[in-house]
Amino acid sequence: MKKNIVLTGFMGTGKTVTGKLLAEKLRMDFYDSDELIEKREKKTINAIFAEKGESFFRSIESAVLRDLSLKQNAAVSLGGGAVLNKENINIFRKTSLIINLTAQPETIYQRIKDNSDRPLLNKKNPLQEIQKLLNFRKDFYADADFVFDTDGLTPQSAVDLIIKTVIKS
Repeated sequence: MKKNIVLTGFMGTGKTVTGKLLAEKLRMDFYDSDELIEKREKKTINAIFAEKGESFFRSIESAVLRDLSLKQNAAVSLGGGAVLNKENINIFRKTSLIINLTAQPETIYQRIKDNSDRPLLNKKNPLQEIQKLLNFRKDFYADADFVFDTDGLTPQSAVDLIIKTVIKS
C-alpha cells in the first residue's frame, strides 16, 4: 500500500482499536494522536483541557498531526475533534486514505459511558452532548474518502470490511 490510512470519527467509534488491528494486518506502523499528545505534554488530555483549555489542546494537536503527516506506511487514529481544523485533514490528503468511522449516539454512549477520561462529555447529560457534538461535526466527518458505520461491528469485522472495500478495490 502506497498511502497511509488516517481514521477520523467521534470518540467511541473504534478508531484506536480498529487502527491498531488494521496496522497489524497491513504491516504498518500505528500512531494514536491523543496518546502522542499525552506523551508530549506528560499529562492526560483531561488535565490539558482542565489546566490550559481546549484551544491550547487544539494547537498541540495540530503540531502533533503535522509531525504524523510526515510518516510513511502508517495507520493514524486522530482525536475526535481533530477534523474541526480543516488544515489537520488537508495535511494528510495527498499521502493518506481518510476513513471516517461512525456510530449512532446511543452506541457511542454505551461504549464510552464508563470512561471518565472524556473531557467534552463531563456534562450533566452526556448522551445529549454526544448528539449535539455529532450534529455540529457531521460535515467535518463527512470530508473523508470512505465512511464506515461501526454499529454492530466488532473491531475485527470493521478491519475486514475496510480491507475488503478500500484495500482490495
